[in-house]
Amino acid sequence: MLRIHRAIQAGEYPNASTLAARLEVSSKTIQRDLEFMRDRLDLPLEYADTRFGYRYTEEVGAFPTLQITEGELFALLVAEKALAQYRGTRFEQRLRSAFQKIAEGLPDAVSFSLTEWDQAISFRTTAEPILDLRTFDALAQAVSGRRQLRLAYRKPGSRRAETRVVDPCHLANINGEWFLFAYCHLRQDIRTFAPGRIESLEPTGVVFERPRGFSVARHLQNSFGVHSGQDVYAVAIQFDPIAADYIREKKWHASQQLKELKDGGLELRLTLSSLIEVQRWVLGWGGHARVLEPPAFVASVREAALALLKTHPH
Repeated sequence: MLRIHRAIQAGEYPNASTLAARLEVSSKTIQRDLEFMRDRLDLPLEYADTRFGYRYTEEVGAFPTLQITEGELFALLVAEKALAQYRGTRFEQRLRSAFQKIAEGLPDAVSFSLTEWDQAISFRTTAEPILDLRTFDALAQAVSGRRQLRLAYRKPGSRRAETRVVDPCHLANINGEWFLFAYCHLRQDIRTFAPGRIESLEPTGVVFERPRGFSVARHLQNSFGVHSGQDVYAVAIQFDPIAADYIREKKWHASQQLKELKDGGLELRLTLSSLIEVQRWVLGWGGHARVLEPPAFVASVREAALALLKTHPH
């Protein structure tokens, strides 16, 4: 309907047939849209017999597609601030275009104190990921175009990169960091790649079909972050009263169960497929967290703590 409106505003005198061909829909769909514009949106629309098309009988300003409240506009401003991390990426222009279209659809006058709201809220990231924008843009294009890539990828702790041929399926921002989920032809499975460790990439010229049934949500269902495995671990961690309040304030995982303890502490239970990330998380709580189960998790945390003591002997 917005495109119909623009065609009429431009003085093109469009009709149902020409609009249907341009918008690749049926003439009946166009006719329903025109009737909606006239009867529900109260636009001064009429068919001009001499021009074989539609026109407005009086001047029309902004197309009345968007009715927005002050609270909704504030929510958009919050979203715009949250999207500041995409400055400089290929998404920036698309986001600007989207917000411009929203602005064009607003009523002619909106009573809103922008300065007050602008000063009332902000977003801050203490550990901002370092991205090579050319690499990120190339990954985004490969994902959207289903283009296979040949990567020179360096695994954590390795000095040399190794060649991987991958089918890029999905780019995800998880806890502020970007990850590429791709089918790795070397491992013959979906693998996770950090864009920052991709030293070079090039298209192979192959267009692939995404794996049937693949879903990042399902892939990470029992993951504490981005690491997923084939095992199932019933994890139990006890927090003292100092840490308990912080644990209560967040939902750390979809499977979490909380049990209040008599001393004001808390017991957290999770079902996970990997222990790598939850181990780092537990160590970050220092002496405020104690692993109860499974035994393998207890042992790995103890070994990591002993290694930390050896690194800091005094």
